[in-house]
Amino acid sequence: MARTALKERLTQGPLILDGGMGSQLIARGAQPSQGNDYLNIEAPEIIQAVHADYIAAGSQAILTNTFGANAISLKRHNLADQTEAICTAGAQLARQAAGEDRYVIGDIGPCGDFLEPLGLLRPQELQEAFAAQARGLLGGGVDGFIIETMTALEEIEVGVQAVRSVIPDAVIFTSMAYDRNPTGFRTMMGVSPEDAVKRLLDLGVDAIGYNCGSATLEEYLELTQGLASAISGHQGVALLAEPNAGKPVIEDGQAVYKVAPDEFAQAIQQIKACGANLLGGCCGTTPAFIQAIASALGH
Repeated sequence: MARTALKERLTQGPLILDGGMGSQLIARGAQPSQGNDYLNIEAPEIIQAVHADYIAAGSQAILTNTFGANAISLKRHNLADQTEAICTAGAQLARQAAGEDRYVIGDIGPCGDFLEPLGLLRPQELQEAFAAQARGLLGGGVDGFIIETMTALEEIEVGVQAVRSVIPDAVIFTSMAYDRNPTGFRTMMGVSPEDAVKRLLDLGVDAIGYNCGSATLEEYLELTQGLASAISGHQGVALLAEPNAGKPVIEDGQAVYKVAPDEFAQAIQQIKACGANLLGGCCGTTPAFIQAIASALGH
């Protein structure tokens, strides 16, 4: 049976996403010679196995392994000219694992540089890099896109414009990474949830939310409430929530996440009750966390 179009599916109740990718690659012994994104070509069996485990756990939509697969990031590994090939391969691997009844979301992350005037990166250069990434992902068969872990509104805006330049009617999810400070929730570049929602609504995106950052589960719930309030009244915009497995502690120089899957799933239930309907996990989460979410939500 053909998939319901992703845009329509967003109106039909919660959609369970996947969890962390990088930690899963480490757990499987992946040793990328030129970054995690190149594993789509260098070790595709590892990427497909991660996707398959998330599908088996209950993910209804999975993100491609293309977080850093833009020409600006890939240039650091001398792979800029392989942007589209890496993205197409990543999308194809996700599609093979997802089959025809699950969704594949093309993952676009930050470039790692600053736009002018804070840095030397020109907006046109960034737009071209994101557009090439979008073309590759589209060629591999994605159903939509997520522009995630962003901290600057200028960069996420360029990302949306780049995707639209390739696919004008693309389904686009947007997600920023927030930290809690004495003035409330802010990204590293000082963007508040309210400012983000205002700008992103003007861009006509299909979902607005958060992933990563540094927060406890209780703080993620508070962040969800703030975003839900800011989005309230705007029909056709979904709320996306991909928290980390709580706030990590440092042990032997490593970030360790102490939250258990059942505890995480309970928090996701509360987050869902606030209005979030795109639900998954970020750092520290595994297929066991997605399985706990699916069970808690009755899937």
